[in-house]
Amino acid sequence: MTPGLSIGDRAEFSRVVRLEEVVCRLFPDARIMEDMPEVLASAYMIGLFEWACVEQIAPYYEKGEGSLGIGFEMTHVAPTPPGLTVTVETEIVDIDGRFITFEVHGHDGQDMIGEGRHKRAVTRWEKFNAKVAAKAATAVQERAET
Repeated sequence: MTPGLSIGDRAEFSRVVRLEEVVCRLFPDARIMEDMPEVLASAYMIGLFEWACVEQIAPYYEKGEGSLGIGFEMTHVAPTPPGLTVTVETEIVDIDGRFITFEVHGHDGQDMIGEGRHKRAVTRWEKFNAKVAAKAATAVQERAET
């Protein structure tokens, strides 16, 4: 990371909720969820909160760097139908080496929909991708042996 991020830094990110981001469409093969309401799925809300945090710190990445979510403490307290705009406010509350912790709050123009803390680890993609490739190769070999 390049210098410049500080505890207390704030940012805001907005996005319109799309129909494919609702609970009943979260997993197309999850028939048990077909009758659930057409409201923003918690998994998408968490993903949107992650996206907002990445947007805040991405300008500070060095070449070949990125970050991965490693911690989530979130509540989802109000439904949001498709078409509403969710605005996420982020604030950096801790920087510990390559680990950055945020407080996040989401609002859909009518209600506060969720809030919590999110932690990200800054990583070098080359190193991370090598670990993933090694894990995948081991899994392929183990399946071949059975």
